[in-house]
Amino acid sequence: MSRSEQLLKEVVKYSANNYKPLDVVLERGLGPWVWDVDGKKYLDCLSAYSAVNQGHCHPRIVKAAQEQAARLTLTSRAFHNDQMGPFLHQLCELAGFAKALPMNSGAEAVETAIKAIRKWGYKVKKIPEGKAEIIVSAGNFHGRTTTIISFSTEAQYKDGFGPFTPGFKIIPFGDAAALEKAITPNTCAFLTEPLQGEAGVIVAKDGWLKQIREITKKHNVLWVDDEIQTGLGRTGKMFAWQWENARPDAVIVGKAVAGGMYPVSAFLADENVMGVFHPGDHGSTFGGNPFGAAIGRAALSVLVEEKLADRAQELGTWFMGELKKMNSPQVVEVRGKGLLIGVEIKVEAGTARPYCEALAERGILCKETHDQVVRFAPALTVSKSDLEWALPKIEEVLAMSFAPAMAASH
Repeated sequence: MSRSEQLLKEVVKYSANNYKPLDVVLERGLGPWVWDVDGKKYLDCLSAYSAVNQGHCHPRIVKAAQEQAARLTLTSRAFHNDQMGPFLHQLCELAGFAKALPMNSGAEAVETAIKAIRKWGYKVKKIPEGKAEIIVSAGNFHGRTTTIISFSTEAQYKDGFGPFTPGFKIIPFGDAAALEKAITPNTCAFLTEPLQGEAGVIVAKDGWLKQIREITKKHNVLWVDDEIQTGLGRTGKMFAWQWENARPDAVIVGKAVAGGMYPVSAFLADENVMGVFHPGDHGSTFGGNPFGAAIGRAALSVLVEEKLADRAQELGTWFMGELKKMNSPQVVEVRGKGLLIGVEIKVEAGTARPYCEALAERGILCKETHDQVVRFAPALTVSKSDLEWALPKIEEVLAMSFAPAMAASH
């Protein structure tokens, strides 16, 4: 029995069965590459769902983590620390917002956003207590807490977890007319991803973000932009909203904020929104801790100084073009922005899962999303030569068909 097989057996025995990962057991990573416990090398084309935009174990981020781990890791928010202020200053300047509230996971930052915009609705917009409505997009993925799954349109995310939190209205993604129609005097915000990753890399028509900005301003409704997966360089801009220069009222960030080294997230807004919070309203023991803040400072510096958003735009445009040139008979569409790319497999060719398994056999790690889509999202530090190495292997796999065997006719 190989070491991989031993470890997989242990996971099956002791882990809750809440994920269906590929049968690859990783032990080391550097840049866009990872190695399994049996020594096989892979090009990581998932990047921990965009948490590792800066590449695995970036030396500058590792150094920051090592140095801070030896100094001070946690104070709680009962006291100040010397890292949180500089980190939030850096993050606010990068995103262009006045204030930030640091949390840990992306879902926590979304929950923070929900509390902020509801309180803004009651205290600033003067919506009657208990009547605030938040509009969201169908196909959304904002996390897995009870409140967040309450406005998911994915049946599995909700199965067995009710009763659900009220106060949400769902409209089609990318539909500006539906947004305007859904707004009532009790609407406090529109919460959406600018591009949907988990839904299958769904890209709205050009101009949609500008329409959101115009409609929400017109009706005194906040626009909250979830950039947990699309932000920090992934789509070829530091934030996806910058593609249309349509600045939202608030932004949610996570994942790559700390380069995959540690869970760090934040809700960012200007004083008119963030000012609704007062001491005791909201918090987190680990949010803003000096260890995460020091790592975040290094991770943000790497994004800016290595111009990773520009790399994502340049390489992503080229890579997506090469994928489209393959003209595979098994592919419906290749779509995306920057280095967030989805390849949709025809239903008659099977699901995306066996394509991901075949790619893994050839040293390329991807993961299916929504059954039919293979997502390619390598680290933004990936080189053109890395992707050139992968292309013939991808072409070989996309030419295959994994159609379910038909029952023999009688």
